[in-house]
Amino acid sequence: MPAQFFQTVARFGAEIGLLFLIGLFIAFALERRPPVVIAIVGAVLMMLFGFLPVGELLGVFGNSAPITIGAMFVLTGALLRTGALEEISGWVIRRTLRKPKLAVAEIGGGTLLASAFMNNTPVVIVMIPIVQRLARVLGIASTRLLIPLSYISILGGTLTLIGTSTNLLVNGVAQEQGLTPFGIFEITGVGAVSVIAGLFLLFLTGRHLLPDRAEQGLGEHGESDTYLSHLVLNADSPLVGRKLGEAAFSRRPGVRVLGIQSGKDIQRKGIDEHILEAGDQIIVAASPDELASLAEAYDFKTGLLGVGGGLHTSGPERPADLRLVHAVITPTHAVIGRRLADIPLLSRLKVRVLGLSRPRHVAGPDLANVRVRAGDRLLIAAGGDAAEALQANVSLADVGEAPVRSFRRLKAPIAIGTLAGVVILAAIMGFPIEGLALAGVGIVLLTRCIEPEEAWASIEGNTLILIFAMLAFGKGLENAGTVDLIVETIQPHLATMSPLVLLIAIYAMTSILTETVTNNAVAVIMTPIAIGLGHAMELDPRQLVVAVMFGASASFATPIGYQTNTLVYGAANYRFMDFVRIGLPMNIFVGIVSCVAISMLF
Repeated sequence: MPAQFFQTVARFGAEIGLLFLIGLFIAFALERRPPVVIAIVGAVLMMLFGFLPVGELLGVFGNSAPITIGAMFVLTGALLRTGALEEISGWVIRRTLRKPKLAVAEIGGGTLLASAFMNNTPVVIVMIPIVQRLARVLGIASTRLLIPLSYISILGGTLTLIGTSTNLLVNGVAQEQGLTPFGIFEITGVGAVSVIAGLFLLFLTGRHLLPDRAEQGLGEHGESDTYLSHLVLNADSPLVGRKLGEAAFSRRPGVRVLGIQSGKDIQRKGIDEHILEAGDQIIVAASPDELASLAEAYDFKTGLLGVGGGLHTSGPERPADLRLVHAVITPTHAVIGRRLADIPLLSRLKVRVLGLSRPRHVAGPDLANVRVRAGDRLLIAAGGDAAEALQANVSLADVGEAPVRSFRRLKAPIAIGTLAGVVILAAIMGFPIEGLALAGVGIVLLTRCIEPEEAWASIEGNTLILIFAMLAFGKGLENAGTVDLIVETIQPHLATMSPLVLLIAIYAMTSILTETVTNNAVAVIMTPIAIGLGHAMELDPRQLVVAVMFGASASFATPIGYQTNTLVYGAANYRFMDFVRIGLPMNIFVGIVSCVAISMLF
């Protein structure tokens, strides 16, 4: 019986592979299970039916594309860890407040450029709050700006080979099919034309097609996780004698200076011109990461100190047992309604309360005198014994180590230089991008721009496993003869088409599939089909491969077609049809223009 079964499978292998492919796309579209699970099941089926020997299954882990993608994730993570992206966003926000209309163009240009050289998902994550703030300054709904933010990041990713993981993946699959590797800037000409086309259409139709809908659930400043704290300036700080407005910490996007405290008086106006003196008490609202960074700086004593005056978090090396702990005040806590300075843990434990966060708004007037409410969240620096005591405190809830990392800003030039070196050496010297990216990972790890556990956490595991599984599935389709079957079936229908119409057909097929299922899966399936069609019709297959790259990357019409669309979809009061209304014309127009550019430049 098994022998007869495998004979039948061998006889109808191409057709069975096609059924698997159709079933895979249906499963992706239904979204009953995560895409990575569906892809793994597809790869396992290919192995069980004999289309994919175990040796070839393991061989997909030697593909350079996923390795390069993972390395680029780490390099982007190093930029985040060192605060490089935060510094850039801080500069943008300052420009926003001075020249808000000009800032729109600067944000668009910065997002476009950043997305060309790093993973655009963290770029959009960083830019979302900046764009929301810009919208408030301009007095418009952020729904008018967040979809363009996502679209610009998508267009930026088409400018270089490393702009999106999809480009790298298509390049890797094409190499396995015998094509010469693409250069890092080989697709830049087509990408530039696509960018111009997309921006033109956004400018022309955006005012009519973008929704004008207010956001829900945002406070005055849009802060959902901001801590009230205070800083006492140390006498030996280089900030002494400088204006507050000139101090670097006061201009960062995650820090907002609320006032200067002298005794019971708080100065809130004209504080940018205040000349800093030793002992100045500065009231701030800060993000957790920025607060942790301030706490480690030599310039300040941060927060409220408990017993044991030796506790500190300053300096390049924290005490080995010092931990950052978050805790929520329960409704039964005895301190509710009283000042935070009176909280019992300050008189009993060796801790420092770095800040207090209150949902929807920043508490006040200052950290010591804020009246505690149920639900207030504290960020606490505590030694090992004190951390255990906090966990045992029945008046505190959700006590645990805070997922907070201080920025390593002194390492930022190394992280930026490493990424720039990877790009320059690949583009000018022609060194393999795979080796350069891995070398870059070694540099940022060796110089401690990012710690190993943080580096691995910055890698999107689901994305890489999905890619490996789809590479295995695609190899199984090729072995089963399904790719040849598809090419032979559609070739007669395409034979009478001109090369340009064929490009548009390949692009359209890739784009439609990408809007319903994950783009990396579509890229793996469509690349060998495009190459097969190119060879069968005696056309340069590189043209068709580039069409697959752009069709799988330029996904505008649905919030699930691309990850950045999903991010802004959740960040504002959008509806599904908002993306269809403006994204469908974007898909059509950018697609046609891109195909014309491909036919002329390849």
